[in-house]
Amino acid sequence: MTDARFEDGREAPLNLGALDAEDLPVLSALTQDAVFPATEMRWDRAARRFALLLNRFRWEEGPARAASPERVQSMLVFEGVTGVASNGIDRADPDTVLSLLSLTFEQTDPPAGYVLLTLAGDGAIRISVEALEVNLKDVTKPYIAPSKKTPEHPE
Repeated sequence: MTDARFEDGREAPLNLGALDAEDLPVLSALTQDAVFPATEMRWDRAARRFALLLNRFRWEEGPARAASPERVQSMLVFEGVTGVASNGIDRADPDTVLSLLSLTFEQTDPPAGYVLLTLAGDGAIRISVEALEVNLKDVTKPYIAPSKKTPEHPE
């Protein structure tokens, strides 16, 4: 009998959650540079859920991403949402494409607080929550990034 090797594993879609502020940086790193049309944001007030359908860059691919950069469609879902506000987003323009830079959480009245989605171009979405409960789930197979490039951030 031989030990399992990493190479023998199968590629599986991500399905990760964040239930506290220490978990959120992982989701933030995985969703950095995700792009989505403004029309792919939904707040279901009755269910107290806010969701985004993202075209997420696959940062988890490490060095392999340079040779063949990939994206995957993913759902980013926030539960226990009590309010949503945005700034710098033209929701009336169906062609508006947003780029997510980071996710951060600030507690206001523990465990309640808000999640701030910082967008490129000075846009932001602020999601008020009863407690931090976020899920990131890949919903399609990976595909070659249309730009065929890895996003870059000048230092």
